Amino acid sequence: MLSDRHRREAAEILYEAERRRAPVRPLTERYEGIGAQDAYEIQLLGIRRRRAEGAVVTGHKVGLSSPVMQAMMGVDEPDYGHLLDGMELREDTPVDVTAYCAPRIEVEVGFVLGADLPGEGCTEADVLAATERVVPALELIDSRIADWRISLADTIADNASSAGYVIGEGRDPRELDLKAVDVSLHERGPAPDAPGRTLATGRSDAVLGDPATAVAWLARTVARFGVPLRKGHLVLPGSCTRAVDVTAGRTYTADFTGLGPVSLTFS
Repeated sequence: MLSDRHRREAAEILYEAERRRAPVRPLTERYEGIGAQDAYEIQLLGIRRRRAEGAVVTGHKVGLSSPVMQAMMGVDEPDYGHLLDGMELREDTPVDVTAYCAPRIEVEVGFVLGADLPGEGCTEADVLAATERVVPALELIDSRIADWRISLADTIADNASSAGYVIGEGRDPRELDLKAVDVSLHERGPAPDAPGRTLATGRSDAVLGDPATAVAWLARTVARFGVPLRKGHLVLPGSCTRAVDVTAGRTYTADFTGLGPVSLTFS
């Protein structure tokens, strides 16, 4: 367990790493004994600072909720982070890769809440009842830890590697089987007739067997820290595929059966 001074110091290190786009060595190498509880408190210190600077919380994300992502990151449990208004991206506006340290994208079925979620005891039924619509989503992740050399405590403290997101229109969650949404991620070059290629495929049940299960887990978990999931929030439950490094000059499009496509272009 870290002291309050060390938690505040770690939050400052991550804040400056993101501001300067200069990744730092893992917190787990700096602070002996840092655990998940410390990391969540460090994350909250960072979020409180951003809110004091005018940022608005627009939702939350679950990270590392699929076996493929846990294996890729070398961890064995999910984590969560906050989404802020400054992270919202648009399909028609290219994203500057130099604004990030080491950006990657993930393919997710997002949940837009039409009502507050209960905290302790939240179930999948509660999630479906409170969801206004599910949406095709691409999450942009980034690590302020050098070379993505992260443990669970590192990524939790770093706001679960949150960086940005874009969503499509979506539909009522009761209109489709949330455990059987097939997804594919494609890349193409800058020319309109440039050939594309498929980078990854997956299915929504890669996310804890059901993405609604990840949202319910999140509601129960954040309740311990006094964090509510509110009406109007977007919840990203985790990636259906492995994360993919992005390259300037490329457009990445995710296709979802029953939900349609969503894209991001990088410059």
